[in-house]
Amino acid sequence: MNKIITVEEAVKKINDGMTIMIGGFLAAGSPHAIIKGLVEKNVKNLTLIVNDTGFADKGIGLLISNRQVKKVIASHIGTNTATLEQFNNKELEIEFVPQGTLAERVRCGGAGLGGVLTPTGLGTVVEEGKQVINVNGKDYLLETALRADVALIGASIADESGNLYYKGTTQNFNPLMATAADLVIAETKEMVKIGEIAMENVHTPALFVDYIVKS
Repeated sequence: MNKIITVEEAVKKINDGMTIMIGGFLAAGSPHAIIKGLVEKNVKNLTLIVNDTGFADKGIGLLISNRQVKKVIASHIGTNTATLEQFNNKELEIEFVPQGTLAERVRCGGAGLGGVLTPTGLGTVVEEGKQVINVNGKDYLLETALRADVALIGASIADESGNLYYKGTTQNFNPLMATAADLVIAETKEMVKIGEIAMENVHTPALFVDYIVKS
């Protein structure tokens, strides 16, 4: 199966109302070409599962600035003025999740688990509306698993079968999110032949990747 597609073909697979995971941290490790394609297509009412909303003029932040997002599940939003404005004006719903908890919820979604028990957030606003479970005399919050319709992944190197390698901190959230969506599209800066990525350097195995876009 040929997994290599264009940005235009990738964007056609994403429709209004979908839940999308986008990897990266403050725009590092995000699939920028696909994001720009989504802005041009003007897909609406998206739910984003992301570490953060980046900056108003870059990466994930472009979707916020263009008012294409109805809800964000993230660990922080403070670097994006558009997110803050829409949130304060009650135009955008934000579900704040502690960063480690966010990673665990995505991991659970990829592993087929129902959720994770964590003490993080007990006695704070994070606890509101959540189930508290006592284990051996200690209380934990039940944080449910997260999955998405589509995961958009930013890779440094991909081979033609979809094995992915991430350089440095661009790995942030990408390997986890690649396991937790029904459809996974990886955007790569460099494409190589099968076998050119050493087995020990494969961060995301090809079996998780449905399509590859060369940026």
